[in-house]
Amino acid sequence: MSDQLLELKGSLFPLTVLSCKELSVTFLQQQLSQKLAQAPAFFYQAPIILNLTDCQQLPDFDAIKQLFTELNLVLVGVCGANPELKQAAQQAGLASLQLGKDAKTTVKAPAEPAKESEITPIALDSKIIEQTVRSGQQIYAKGTDLIIKGTVGAGAEVIADGNIHIYGTLRGKAIAGASGDSSKRIFCYNLQAELISIAGNYWLSDSLQGEFWGKASCIKLQDDQLVLAELG
Repeated sequence: MSDQLLELKGSLFPLTVLSCKELSVTFLQQQLSQKLAQAPAFFYQAPIILNLTDCQQLPDFDAIKQLFTELNLVLVGVCGANPELKQAAQQAGLASLQLGKDAKTTVKAPAEPAKESEITPIALDSKIIEQTVRSGQQIYAKGTDLIIKGTVGAGAEVIADGNIHIYGTLRGKAIAGASGDSSKRIFCYNLQAELISIAGNYWLSDSLQGEFWGKASCIKLQDDQLVLAELG
């Protein structure tokens, strides 16, 4: 048995990357409050990386950190920073990271409508909910798929380490691959979600209201990006 009392290991955890050209505290407070109101439980104490690629001025990192604390967010560090911004961020106690394309959290749907024709096996030990999931309810399928034989109402939340199958309208939040498995998918008969997420990659309702809104849809990760496809 090892007597080692302290061990450091590299690991990968999902981080939300915030990209914004305007980094004044007033603007961030207004915009973030609106976004957080759509899914407060999902973002509670969420670790955030601030993307400074398009930043044209020196932000007040101390004030931004204080704002994030007030909003129940955790500002971990920055990415895409030039040397001046990196130094200022480090002086404020923030980490400086180099993040690639796998750090993306929101993507666009394909320009051409896609058809989901692949068969995804359903886990034999799936958790099955026979009725509608109502506002304020949270259902979690640990280590398996989740099947909802009804609607997921606005304000409701369904979470699974595996796939999520909803044989009704999805109006609330659906989070598949919650343990980090990026191969998992979300299937629903009518997409009107407040939020969808797979393995930490998410999309809010204002970004979903396009080609597949109100349709039978499949959501999956492809090349590290969320992709919507029509169920055919």
